Amino acid sequence: MSMRIDIITVLPELLKSPFEASILKRAIEKGLVEVHLHNLRDYSIGNYKQVDDYQFGGGAGMVMMVEPIDKCISKLKAEREYDEVIYMTPDGRTLNQGMANEISMKKNIIVLCGHYKGVDQRVRDMFVTREISIGDYVLSGGELAAAILCDSVIRLLPGVLNDETSALTDTFQDNLLAPPVYTRPSEYKGMEVPKILLSGNFPEIEKWREQQALERTQQRRPDLLEE
Repeated sequence: MSMRIDIITVLPELLKSPFEASILKRAIEKGLVEVHLHNLRDYSIGNYKQVDDYQFGGGAGMVMMVEPIDKCISKLKAEREYDEVIYMTPDGRTLNQGMANEISMKKNIIVLCGHYKGVDQRVRDMFVTREISIGDYVLSGGELAAAILCDSVIRLLPGVLNDETSALTDTFQDNLLAPPVYTRPSEYKGMEVPKILLSGNFPEIEKWREQQALERTQQRRPDLLEE
């Protein structure tokens, strides 16, 4: 059973390249996920193809109108059921690994990319089931945030990564940062790989990695241990 992601945006050209290379491209080619981009301007209002307007009450910045978004989401929902309608917005819950894990279990999701000063609140009230931020800063629009969300979710789908244990040992999967990693050569400019990693004693190697992950988390992100 493949996952389907429908992304609603006013700038679909910003979202094409992330899905045309590397892991995401292979996931699509394998049929493990479908990603469909929907240009909101195809559902625009009037002769001027309007998708945004001035906000009531005054103030700088345009607001994405409710009607074009309603038309697009309603069309999609008439074709299939959706588990989530996700709105990418700076005031949403911050994306983390647990959230990515949860979303990867869904079958069909819609991702709405904010733009300008955001969307009419009635869109959020009527349709949105989850609001996600990628950090405490503001982007020009939600497209790059949507690409990050999709990358974090798609790589978790069974069969996407060649080594399925790779995703399970990623940073944050157990609320710890990943331990340091090394590859050849074993010595470079006087810096040597820890001897335990060359020992072949895999139980001891795992203990070392767990200890290193704990120490690194204590040093860099003690807040994760509090969680």
